[in-house]
Amino acid sequence: MTVEEYFAYTPHTLRPMELIHGAVRVADAPKPRHQSAVAELFRALDAHVRPRRLGKMWLSPLDVVLSDRDLLIVQPDLFFISSAREWVVDDRVRAAPDLVIEVLSPNPRIGKTGERVRWFAKYGVRECWLVHQDQRTVTVITFEDGRQSLRRSFQRREAIVSRVLPDFTMSLDEILEQ
Repeated sequence: MTVEEYFAYTPHTLRPMELIHGAVRVADAPKPRHQSAVAELFRALDAHVRPRRLGKMWLSPLDVVLSDRDLLIVQPDLFFISSAREWVVDDRVRAAPDLVIEVLSPNPRIGKTGERVRWFAKYGVRECWLVHQDQRTVTVITFEDGRQSLRRSFQRREAIVSRVLPDFTMSLDEILEQ
């Protein structure tokens, strides 16, 4: 399936659906615990980004075309696009976000986490946060030149350090409901 066929023929749904190298992948709807974490993260990050006019936070389901050529469309749980790159949002998001956040459940909803992280690096995402709900930790991965340049884990009470959002100072415990 091409990118154009994906947009023309796939149903509008709230179920996670992605185009992975021409094949459509569909997952079950997320669980309440997952969606609660996504909502809390969105509220905290939006409250940081919006007043500073840094850009805009977005949440799934929203298609992000990482590559037309490689027929790759993903739906990250959350993502940030800086004001300098707002041009990537048109009828769809048509380039890599600056920051992608994936809330990990015991069983990944679509694909393997390592596979997704490699795509984020390859196609120009600057940073990826992997939120491990069960361990109550966040892994922050910074990318440069298509590769991981830094990987750091933050425990539940540690302030999350981000190169994309350098003034962000909240911990996972401060963000997520107890």
